[in-house]
Parts: sequence; structure tokens; C-alpha cells
Amino acid sequence: MQEKRRNKRLDLEVSVELERLDEEEHVTTIKFVHVDVTDISRAGIGFHSSKEMAANTFYNAKIQIWTKEIINAVVQIVRCVPDGEDGYQCGGVFVGMQESDALKIDIYAIFNDED
Repeated sequence: MQEKRRNKRLDLEVSVELERLDEEEHVTTIKFVHVDVTDISRAGIGFHSSKEMAANTFYNAKIQIWTKEIINAVVQIVRCVPDGEDGYQCGGVFVGMQESDALKIDIYAIFNDED
């Protein structure tokens, strides 16, 4: 099967907390929730969550990467499906991330390819 993604998915140890953004009144409605990342690329992120997240909702994300730095991004949820009895498998695209932070993911991909 041919990979159709423009950016390579990476399996890595990262920590992510998500906080939902509401369009009304520009307030957040959920305190940060920790999720388990299954893959990440410059374009988006896949993760396992104990909470269901509706498609087309937006979250502020704090992503602690392998260097222990924190990347701040806005994630749009594109899918969230039940994953057995213990939660949901979700996917999101980055709709807001600084280019310097996206480059950190690219650099990791280069070094990860050499393994």
C-alpha cells in the first residue's frame, strides 16, 4: 500500500495536553487533558484519548517533545472513533504552529530515518 501523506508520520515519546477552544466568547471549556500520541508529523497528530472529541473542533495543544521543549499549536480534530472499550483513537491537523516548531519535527524525522 502506497503512503499518500505528504509528511512522514513519526512514532515517538511525546506528551500532549489539549484544551478545547470555543468560538463563542473565546473561552476554553475543558481544562487540559493528557492524551497518548500514536504518531506525529509536521501536518498533524494521531492520539488515543479517554474522552471523545467531536470532528471540526479546535484545541490548544501543548506538546512536550523529545528535547523536553514545549511546542504550542492549534489542532483541528478531523476524526475520533471508538477504540475498543478504553477510549477513542483521534486524529487532528495542525492549523496553527510556528514554522520553527514545525522544523523541530522535520529535524527529528531526518535523524529518525538514519536508524
